[in-house]
Amino acid sequence: MNDYERALQIVAEVKKAIVGKDECIAISVAAILAGGHILLNDIPGVGKTTLASALAKTMSLKSNRVQFTPDVLPSDILGFSMYEKTTGQFVYQPGSILCNLFLADELNRTSPKTQSALLEAMEEGQVTVDGKSRQLPEPFFVIATQNPYGSAGTQMLPESQLDRFMVSMSLGYPELEDEIHILKGQHKEHTPQAVTTAQELLHLQSLTDQVYVHEEIYRYIGRLVHRTRNQESIDLGVSPRGAICLVKMAKALAFLRQREFVVPQDVADMALPVMGHRIQESSRARVERRSKEQLIAQILREEKPPSLKRVHQ
Repeated sequence: MNDYERALQIVAEVKKAIVGKDECIAISVAAILAGGHILLNDIPGVGKTTLASALAKTMSLKSNRVQFTPDVLPSDILGFSMYEKTTGQFVYQPGSILCNLFLADELNRTSPKTQSALLEAMEEGQVTVDGKSRQLPEPFFVIATQNPYGSAGTQMLPESQLDRFMVSMSLGYPELEDEIHILKGQHKEHTPQAVTTAQELLHLQSLTDQVYVHEEIYRYIGRLVHRTRNQESIDLGVSPRGAICLVKMAKALAFLRQREFVVPQDVADMALPVMGHRIQESSRARVERRSKEQLIAQILREEKPPSLKRVHQ
């Protein structure tokens, strides 16, 4: 089995647990290959937690899950130091984030102080408790779920935290035939199996990072990002971190499509998952009921992609 086939087998195994959401699964696996974090924004009960669990099992990752509620404290996530009378020293008690895949379930139901406990871990791959920093295992990912803003007990995530997530997406309701398949319980007959290890995943990430990006593709991404910052309909445009994420996700999608180079379609297909949660519509756009999806689609239509012939040169 070559490296491309191994990556595609991860996708195939996760599909056994999640019915009818092939695009979301591909985006999730691409985000992991790109070394990024995932935000699942959707109503309860559509399979967000199931997706995270399937990803962890398929890649043999140590995973922990925390159900975020208003009384969850930062120490529950990061760990804490406990005094041991026998030794007369403080001993670090690891928190739940010391794992490969951390599932933050309903992140927007907890306090901002607890939410901020994730920032250092997501950005720098370490946690600091009592002035001492500890490295997290590699690979390390956060998959966070959040209920739609306005649901009981929720509050909006700050822009600084949203920007730490490489992609954001919604699973949505299943189609009728898929839902009937779920109701019959047929998907339970095919539970996902482990097809790779954490070390093999690090190897796949390294190969993904080596996917070639032509100068014209870099310029195309740059133009797309700059358009989000110069639109009357957008108050907050995509950050430089977001632009880097778009490059990484385009590479990962190209790798899943068994290519050693990125084409413009890879960029276009990843534009919404990467940029959607990073832009803020203007009040005028909200009055006109123009969604983020429509705004990004308009930018993609207006910004002409480079020709494939120039990209292949």
